[in-house]
Amino acid sequence: MSGIYLHIPFCKQACHYCDFHFSTNLNRQQEVVDALIKELSLRKEEFSNVQVESIYFGGGTPSLLTPKQAQSVIDHIYKNFQIAKDPEITLEANPDDLDAKKIKDLSMLGINRLSIGVQSFFESDLELMNRSHNVQQSIECLDQARNVFDNISIDLIYGIPGRSLRDWRSNIVTIARWDLPHISSYALTVEPKTALAHQIKKGIVSDVDEVAAHAQFEYMVESLQADGFDHYEISNFGKPGFYSRNNTGYWLGKPYMGVGPSAHSFNGIERSWNIRNNKKYLDAINNNESPSSVEKLSKVDRYNEKIMTGLRTQWGIDLSSLSEEFGSKFRTYVLEQANPQIERGFLKLEDQCLKSTAKGKFLIDGIASELFMVNLG
Repeated sequence: MSGIYLHIPFCKQACHYCDFHFSTNLNRQQEVVDALIKELSLRKEEFSNVQVESIYFGGGTPSLLTPKQAQSVIDHIYKNFQIAKDPEITLEANPDDLDAKKIKDLSMLGINRLSIGVQSFFESDLELMNRSHNVQQSIECLDQARNVFDNISIDLIYGIPGRSLRDWRSNIVTIARWDLPHISSYALTVEPKTALAHQIKKGIVSDVDEVAAHAQFEYMVESLQADGFDHYEISNFGKPGFYSRNNTGYWLGKPYMGVGPSAHSFNGIERSWNIRNNKKYLDAINNNESPSSVEKLSKVDRYNEKIMTGLRTQWGIDLSSLSEEFGSKFRTYVLEQANPQIERGFLKLEDQCLKSTAKGKFLIDGIASELFMVNLG
């Protein structure tokens, strides 16, 4: 199985923490939609022998698309690719873009999963992040979406400067009212060259408190697991049957095609990424040229990626599969590197799988990097 990711590079306004590719100039939105469709046509042979299990509209802000624009893309995918029975079709949305009519219209297109960027139920947080919606719009959006969609995910951000553990508990308690099947939650990260980084440097906003973020993470894990969620990936919690197929495909190393400016693709051997510029992307597609750069991954590159993605999931790294794919040398190496982390209680061996412990989850990216291989020696 495989997935198609569609990057919609437009937003009403720039969130202060975001370093994804987008433009607040919406004038070329239809041109980009037409180019996405053309890129899909130019690349359809890449997926000629595989079924597409998930279609994901990401961004940017895909909910800025009109239903007609979204439908044109979905129809084209169905005409040119082999689509699995009952695929997962996700659209990321901001609460202020969705009203009862648009939610209903989207459901009629075959979109069966909404990922809604709530981020926080505190107005001051939304203002700090420069979000385009307010708390009341989030509440109304979730009320209306729940009447139509069974499969809804929301995004929440923890570690926001000035936000206490008590406040974070309030966010977690608030989401329970909708009985949602999926939560994605990420620590606020200060990316270079963002407005947030500038504000922190100037002392306008306090820096992120890692201790406070860690406490909020641990509370969230404990609370959501008690409420029946599986913590199946570091930043993702799903009720059984509601894991994100799109994201799970990334973590399990399945191939995916990324379409649109800045979108990434992976076929198991090569990774490619489209140019991060709307005009240059449009020029390339309109000239029937590839807008992407390609990197062929070495065995060491693929091993390191498997370590990074595998340790983030509840399944961990299957050591038998690792040995079959890369050779016994890699299995020996990873166990040698993992032993100090096992002794510290951050990693564990369970049924011949190397996994993160509860203690190690918050630190897992750094722990995984300790297991990377620089070269074959």
